[in-house]
Amino acid sequence: MSLVFCENSRGFTRMAVVVSKKVNKTAVGRNRIRRRVYEVLRKNLDSIPKKTDYVFVVFSPDLLKMPVSKLENLLGELVAEAKVCYNKK
Repeated sequence: MSLVFCENSRGFTRMAVVVSKKVNKTAVGRNRIRRRVYEVLRKNLDSIPKKTDYVFVVFSPDLLKMPVSKLENLLGELVAEAKVCYNKK
């Protein structure tokens, strides 16, 4: 998975999750991956800076069966690596 982000002037955060047909051939599988990622993002929305656009690009079909805790860790590491989130300490 990769993350593309940039600041916007709209005053609110926008997010998108992109899953290609190469990752999963069926629309049901692609939509399930999207829903799982959106749910993790929704739960952690407080730690994400406002006024930014985010695009999460999924490259692996493993996210379909990955436990939620691992998915949360993966997204957290990705955002931390991009140095987008502020440290709440």
